[in-house]
Amino acid sequence: MSLFTATCLVMGNIIGGGIFLLPASVAPFGTVSLVAFGALTIGALALALVFGRLAERHPDTGGPYVYAREAFGDFAGFLSAWSYWTMTWVSNAALAVAIVGYVHVLLPGHPSRGADLVIALGALWLPAVANFAGTRYVGLVQTISTVLKFIPLLFIAVVGLFFFDPANLGPFHEGSGSVAGGMSAAAAILLYSYVGVESAAMSAGEVRDPERNVGRATVLGTIGSAVVYLLGTVAVFGTVTHDKLVKSQAPFSDAVNAMFGGHWGGTVVALAAVVSIIGALNGWTLMSAQSPYAAAKDGLFPAPFLTKRRGVPTFGVLAAGVLASALTVINYLIGSGGVFEILVLITTFSATVPYLLAAGAQVYFLLTGRRDQVRPARFARDLTLALTAFGFTFWLVAGAGYAAIYQGVLFLFAGILVYAFMAARRTARQAETAETLGTAETADATDSADAADTTAPTATTAPTATTAPTATTAVPTPAASEVVPPPAASAAAPPRTT
Repeated sequence: MSLFTATCLVMGNIIGGGIFLLPASVAPFGTVSLVAFGALTIGALALALVFGRLAERHPDTGGPYVYAREAFGDFAGFLSAWSYWTMTWVSNAALAVAIVGYVHVLLPGHPSRGADLVIALGALWLPAVANFAGTRYVGLVQTISTVLKFIPLLFIAVVGLFFFDPANLGPFHEGSGSVAGGMSAAAAILLYSYVGVESAAMSAGEVRDPERNVGRATVLGTIGSAVVYLLGTVAVFGTVTHDKLVKSQAPFSDAVNAMFGGHWGGTVVALAAVVSIIGALNGWTLMSAQSPYAAAKDGLFPAPFLTKRRGVPTFGVLAAGVLASALTVINYLIGSGGVFEILVLITTFSATVPYLLAAGAQVYFLLTGRRDQVRPARFARDLTLALTAFGFTFWLVAGAGYAAIYQGVLFLFAGILVYAFMAARRTARQAETAETLGTAETADATDSADAADTTAPTATTAPTATTAPTATTAVPTPAASEVVPPPAASAAAPPRTT
């Protein structure tokens, strides 16, 4: 995977379907939400730089799992892998459900539950097929989809600045609370805009020259996403009147219609949204297999997750597809009864666990490393970045809300039982291996002893009274002071020539 492809992977996973509703979601808080977005971008860049540093130290597939395990041991690594894996396949189900509405804009008709289910399942399994084909096709789909969604979004963001009208912005802060309260409320909605920043680190084993390119791809992908996010939101704020934007169901479509007139903006944005979600599903399907693959190599996930073809852990892709499909079926056919919403809340919290452990791992590595071999300025800079990333991630946890944290912690604790089972199996296998090696070593020692016992009598019969005279007369032994003359043959030897 090249640097460009890895960058597209990061951007494609960060920019999913949520961006198309984002301006309307934060408009009720006023333009203070733009300040909140800027602060979040700084935190996301700090986290991106931390992942780049960690990838230089451990350029292995698994990213946050690898860092947590190296720093804090197997249990912390398992919690990171378990949380991340859960987040990926539940998020895929949510993306598949979200794409249905945009497909209806492109293909209007009479929607039905059965048709919607087919569309959602198709959105799940088309990217899975690309993953089964190998990392080459995953990279191709990711590159094409990222370019196709980046161009229209950047077009709206840049062209919208020429139609920008400050009168459309509305108040800086709207509501009865404080400015800080409005900023925090807006940030709670924007917090998860940068989930996916770890994508290049998660696939480091498939990235060319990962020590250099993972960090570059992570930072470039985050910056590119931030440009689209911030410019796009500013453009929509400045082209759509505040009162209309607060109630808008398609803010980017309204912005296109306000700039160029007509009603064709909805179709263009819906098409871009479909491409964006398919690209995100393609990347997240790969992510859903990488973390359990890395954990399975260490015996912390079931062995089938080790199955890998053409650079892709195919069993992990299959497992994530099946689980996401089951959740999608529950949502459409059985009636969620709150199940779907609960699982989405779980992922809201689970996404933060790997980030928190990774940032903590970087702090650990810095404080336990050879500081005398690192320039103080660089050490201070890296530690500041790690602490900023940790604070940003802690803000993510706080912004998830009480319900998400409650449900997420319960599901996280459920993983302890899985860890206990896998750790016990690994310990038993290690004990069997040690016992087998011990048995082999004992057998070798016994064979050596038997061989020694067999040769010992022969050695002791030589100096007996009966054989001693014979041995003495047969081969006379010269005294230490005697000089033994050279054999006669040596006198006839030709002289050495030089």
